[in-house]
Amino acid sequence: MTTLFDPITAGDITLANRIAMAPLTRNRAPGAVPADITATYYAQRASAGLLITEATAISHQGQGYAHVPGLYSPEQIAGWKRVTDAVHAAGGKIVVQMWHVGRISHTSLQPDGGAPVAPSAITAKAKTYVINPDGSGAFVATSKPRALDIGELPGIVEDYRRAARAAIDAGFDGVEVHAANGYLIDQFLRSGSNHRSDAYGGSIENRARLMVEVMEAITAEIGAGRTAIRISPVTPANDAADPDPQPLFTYVVEQLARWPLAYVHVIEGATGGARDFQQGDMPFDYAAFKAAYAAAGGKAAWMVNNGYTRELAEAAVGEGRADLVAFGKDFISNPDLVTRLRENAPLNPFDTSTFYGGNEKGYIDYPALA
Repeated sequence: MTTLFDPITAGDITLANRIAMAPLTRNRAPGAVPADITATYYAQRASAGLLITEATAISHQGQGYAHVPGLYSPEQIAGWKRVTDAVHAAGGKIVVQMWHVGRISHTSLQPDGGAPVAPSAITAKAKTYVINPDGSGAFVATSKPRALDIGELPGIVEDYRRAARAAIDAGFDGVEVHAANGYLIDQFLRSGSNHRSDAYGGSIENRARLMVEVMEAITAEIGAGRTAIRISPVTPANDAADPDPQPLFTYVVEQLARWPLAYVHVIEGATGGARDFQQGDMPFDYAAFKAAYAAAGGKAAWMVNNGYTRELAEAAVGEGRADLVAFGKDFISNPDLVTRLRENAPLNPFDTSTFYGGNEKGYIDYPALA
């Protein structure tokens, strides 16, 4: 029977085991440049089969939180190169999660203090993280966005393509497109945030158009085998809502099946919350969802995420419901999580007060097993 600790090839990326470190925003990149301690942080966790970085903005417009990294300036690319070098020296594999937050932003974070952008000018019932004049951090309501003009969308697709090339130049083994958790691509997908009447709104096919164009551009630039995507069919994160997610996301994975991607990363339930959360009248059928992807010819590894324990992860992989399992907060406090899972050893508890912002404390000072 397949176990969590067996190797696997995901597209063009060969992994030592089936445990992934989920993307975890930590707000420790002043000026949007990865810090030197970031290289230490990821290298400490390089025993994971795959490290997925914290969400990383593809452009200044794509920024939505203070002190999160970007992938659009020479300084940022150089910072990430130090990270990938450290991870590879430790024997690990790492991909960058590519991020455009859309409406989940604040005017203080946008170019020239402008409004965030979105498919429609609908303010999200959500908060973002900013730095106050005294240097302290605070969560504040997102700003009202403006609707993107249809003529602007090719430029956003180009930003994704350019960032994917920058990722490879920075030494990443691949990229994960962030199309989950109520950010820009997810905003286009869902009828709650997309009220457009042009070719990017209305029907499921139209709402998925931007995602398809982004994936086309990235796979053409760096190859499908180094490209992955993250989706969250029912999460309410960042005011994401759609009354009928099953046909919407079935169409999404049927479109994704056209490329031999590295993996498809699925958040089950409410991100960071209930695994059985549902939107609409019916529970989401994840088995049918995965089967629809396979029936459409999809070959990528299937990664699952959200509240997985050692026991749940072993069952998912052993029963063939998943090829990879991503762990989140447990990786914050357990740099050697793979060893602890293998040995069924106790886990370090995490300190939520150090999740966002700060320095080494709660970042690179959690102990490994003796």
